[in-house]
Amino acid sequence: MATVLVTGGAGYIGSHACKLLKAAGHKPVVFDNFRTGWREAVKFGPYIEGDLLNPADLDAAFSEAQPDAVMHFAALSNVGESTQRPDLYWRNNVVGSMNLLDAMARASVNQLVFSSTCAIYGEAQTEVMTEDHPKNPINPYGASKLAMEQMIEDYCAASDLRAVTFRYFNVAGADPEGQIGEHHEPETHLVPLVLDAVAGDRAEITIFGDDYATLDGTCIRDYLHVMDLADAHVRGIDWLLEGGAPLTLHPGTGSGFSVREVIDAAAAVTNRPVPQKIGPRRAGDPPKLVSGSKEAEEKLGWKLEHSTMEQMLRDTWRWRATGLYKT
Repeated sequence: MATVLVTGGAGYIGSHACKLLKAAGHKPVVFDNFRTGWREAVKFGPYIEGDLLNPADLDAAFSEAQPDAVMHFAALSNVGESTQRPDLYWRNNVVGSMNLLDAMARASVNQLVFSSTCAIYGEAQTEVMTEDHPKNPINPYGASKLAMEQMIEDYCAASDLRAVTFRYFNVAGADPEGQIGEHHEPETHLVPLVLDAVAGDRAEITIFGDDYATLDGTCIRDYLHVMDLADAHVRGIDWLLEGGAPLTLHPGTGSGFSVREVIDAAAAVTNRPVPQKIGPRRAGDPPKLVSGSKEAEEKLGWKLEHSTMEQMLRDTWRWRATGLYKT
């Protein structure tokens, strides 16, 4: 139906989006520099190796792939690292995205689905967060994503570019069929870290702060199964291909789990103890981030199919048994 250039398509979320793009009849073409992505995750179409910071790489990719649309996942996303190396985040995320938008314009490609984040909001000012929540990022990662959003909005206003932007919260789980899954080097996401501790691949899981203003003192996040999130992105592509107007949406569950709740659920799913310790708070971590929007459901017909904590843990645990990507 359509050829979609997927930047960061060898990464965690991008690879799952590629699987669902192919299942929907589209042709995904991965564009990735493989610094954090995995060649083993590219299973659903061809790939082009290149870097967003090199405009020549982008022009060559558009010339070769001849895409009808772009899905943009390629961004650094480690909050802690961003506070230590903001230069990396502003250069890769913002300059790289500007290069991508300029390459799209040169190639006359005007449909974009963008992977953004709730980190643009900073501290939650309401119990649940909708798309009109005030934006006040408290770390360079969130600030860089907000700048990317503003840039896309400006390009849309000045040209025929149309974009669907998804601001999402925490992502977990793996392909239920076990073809692909989550694996980072180093790993920073809670669910795989907890399961590493269960499996004995790390000594323990560290809870970063137990004195937040939450019921059990640990941070609360809205966890979304990666396949549900990938489905939202495919629906975003279809929306644009059908002539839909630009959208900014929250794909979320409307509820959240604390760090302790995730740990307790992992112990129940695996029937094993979870070694753990308490550590200091991490810089830039808000106490609670939960989506309260129904816009994705109303606009795109998107529905949650997999996003229970039990399924996210079970799918990740099953994925571990199939063998992680080899380094």
